[in-house]
Amino acid sequence: MDEDYGGRKGKAKAPEDTLLYSIFPDFALTESTSPEQVESKLKELQVNCLDIVSPFVKDYIWQHDSFNLQSSATTSTCPCTSSAEDSNSSPSVPHLHGRLKYGDNVDDEWFVVFLLYEITRKMPYVSARAWDTDGEFLLIEAAYALPRWLKPENSSNRVFIRHGELHILPLPASPAEIYRFPVKPSVADSLRVLSGGFLETRARDAVQDILNARVGGFPARAVENMHSVRVRVPVRVAQVLKHEPQLISKAVEGFYDRDVDSMKAAAKMEKFLGEKEMVDVCVTMSRAMYAQLVQQVFQAPRCYPMPPLSSPIYREAGLGMKISCGFEMIYYERSQYQPHFEDVEPGLVGFSDAAAKSSNLKAAQNKDIGWEAFRKSLGNKGYFKCLLEGSNEYRRLMNDALDYYRSTTLFSRTSMVMHAPVRCINEILALPHSSADFIGLELPPSDDDSWLYNGEEDLNAALLERQKEMDLYEEHHRNKQSKKPKEDSTSRKTMDDFNLEDIAKNMHAFVENMSSYEGAELPRNENSETVSLDMRQFLKELKSAVGANTKCVSTQENYLDDSGCSSSDMDFDENESDTCESIGLEETDEQVSMTKDNDGPSDTFMNEYSDMLKEQLNDTTLAKSFVRPEDLAKLGDKNKVNMLIQDPCQWEKSCVWQTG
Repeated sequence: MDEDYGGRKGKAKAPEDTLLYSIFPDFALTESTSPEQVESKLKELQVNCLDIVSPFVKDYIWQHDSFNLQSSATTSTCPCTSSAEDSNSSPSVPHLHGRLKYGDNVDDEWFVVFLLYEITRKMPYVSARAWDTDGEFLLIEAAYALPRWLKPENSSNRVFIRHGELHILPLPASPAEIYRFPVKPSVADSLRVLSGGFLETRARDAVQDILNARVGGFPARAVENMHSVRVRVPVRVAQVLKHEPQLISKAVEGFYDRDVDSMKAAAKMEKFLGEKEMVDVCVTMSRAMYAQLVQQVFQAPRCYPMPPLSSPIYREAGLGMKISCGFEMIYYERSQYQPHFEDVEPGLVGFSDAAAKSSNLKAAQNKDIGWEAFRKSLGNKGYFKCLLEGSNEYRRLMNDALDYYRSTTLFSRTSMVMHAPVRCINEILALPHSSADFIGLELPPSDDDSWLYNGEEDLNAALLERQKEMDLYEEHHRNKQSKKPKEDSTSRKTMDDFNLEDIAKNMHAFVENMSSYEGAELPRNENSETVSLDMRQFLKELKSAVGANTKCVSTQENYLDDSGCSSSDMDFDENESDTCESIGLEETDEQVSMTKDNDGPSDTFMNEYSDMLKEQLNDTTLAKSFVRPEDLAKLGDKNKVNMLIQDPCQWEKSCVWQTG
C-alpha cells in the first residue's frame, strides 16, 4: 500500500525535516465565548500542557528545537493554516500550536507524538494532530492496517489524537450523516464530531497497535537515545555548557551545516578560545549529534591547541575541538540577525552598525525561511518582471524587497528568535568564571559507542518487521480475494477499464460538440484501437440472441414464416443448423407442407405482422429497397444465390444491397 498522504489541503505543508502539531480544546467551539475569555483559557491550557510534559523533557537534549506551544490568539501567523491551499481549514478555531525541527533525529518527532498522546490522555477535553514534511506520517506508519476507503485525497482533517488514541473520522454512510458531517470536513466540523461522540471515530485495533509500538517505548527510549562523552574544551565553552546544556545542539548544528563564511570565523576563534585555557567536561547529547561529530573529518584551526596524535586524550580533545568550532560558527551566523541595528549586543566581536546591517541582508537572503517565502511570492506576482538574475535592475528590485521585508514584524520576530542563542551566550559569558571552576571535578566515563558501528542487527530487525507487516497485508488481501466469486476475464477487464471520470469527460465533450446537418459526431478517442468485425460470427451471435432460424432458407415468397426450422427462441442446435445449411435452397414439398401444417401462434402473428407492414409501406419508396428471395433468383446463377444466402459475408462483396 504505497499511499502518499502528503501535500494535502487543510493545513500548511511542513518545511523540510520539521514537525507541526496543534492542540484544539473543546471550548474553542463555543461561539458565546468572548475573545478575552478564549485567550485566557488558552493561556491556562498552555500552562497545563507544559506541566504535563515537563517531567519527560526536563533533561532531554533536542536535536534542533525543543517542544514548544504558542497560542493562536497571540500569534498573527499560524503554521497550521498558513497554506494558500487551505480551503477546508478553520483559522478561526482557537488552539495551541508548535513547530519542531527534528533534522536527522527522527526520535524527536516520535517523542512529540508521545507527548501529545500523554496530553490528550490526561486532558480528555482536547484533540491534537501532527504532520510533517511527508504529510500524515501517522497514517504512513500504519499504512498496512488502514481501512481501504481512506486515501490521501479524502484524509484531510480526519486524523486526530484524542484520549491517548488515534481517531479517524469516517466517511458519511447516509444522507443524514452528510447533513451532520460533510464529505469534506473543516477542522471545526471534525472537532464537533470528536467532542459530540455521535460517530465512531476510534481507529481499528490494528492501527492502534502499530502506533503504540512506535511510541510505547517512551520516555525510556528518550533516555536511551542520549549519549554522554568526556571532551576537552576551552573554559568559555565549558561555561556555556554548564549553564545551558541544550546549546550543544546549536553547536553541533553550526559545525555540521558549516559553510565557507562560518569556517573563516572558526579559523580565528575570537569568541570562545580566549586565553587558551582547556578543561575537561562531560557533555550529554543525542546519539544523532554524536554520530554527526565523530563521522566528520575536520582539521583543527592553527590557533587551536591540540595534543599530539599519540596522546591518550587526543580523541577527547578532537571531539572538544569540533564542539568549540561549532560554537564559534553558530555564534558568527546568528550574530548576523540583529533585532535593532542601532543596538549592538555587548561583546559582539568584529561587527559595526554598518556591518551588522549588511550582514542582516545576507542572513535574510540565505537563512531566513520567511524571506524565502516572501521572495517566492513576489516572483509569482511578477515583481521581478522576468529580469535576468544578477542584472542591475534585478539587484535594485531585490534590495528594495529586502528593505521592505526588514521593516515587517515577521522579520523582527525571526531576528529575535535567530539571535536568541547569541544573547544567551553573551549573558552566560558575562558571569564570573575561570578554569578553577572545572578542575578537580569527578567526571563519569564516556558511554560505550559500539552502537555506532554495530547497528546492522538493529537495521535488519527493523527491515524484517516491515517485511512481516507487508506479508501479513498481502496474505490478508489474498484471503479476501479467494472468498470472492470468480469473474469472467472479459467482464473483469471491462470493470478494470471502467472509469467514471473518463465517461463524464466524454459525455461532456459529446454534449459540447458542434453538430452539422449530418448529425453529431462522437469525440475521437486517440487511444482507441481499430475495431474489426467478423460479419459471419456477428450474424450468428445475433440470430442466436434473438432466436432467429438459421437451419434452412426458403425460396418461397413468405421467407420468414415458411422456413422449415423451428422458431423457438430457446432451442438452438448448432449441429442441426449446419445440416440445414448444407441443404441450401433444395427443400422438398414435404418439408414445406410440414412447415405450413405446423404453423403455430408465432407463425400466424408473423404473417399478420408482415401483411400489415407491406400494406403500410406500399405507398412509400422504402419497400423498393428490400431485397427478397425472388429478387435474388433473378440474378441468374443459382449457385451464386446459394452462396450469398449461406455466407452473409458475401453480400457486400457481391453488391446485392440496394440503396433505394
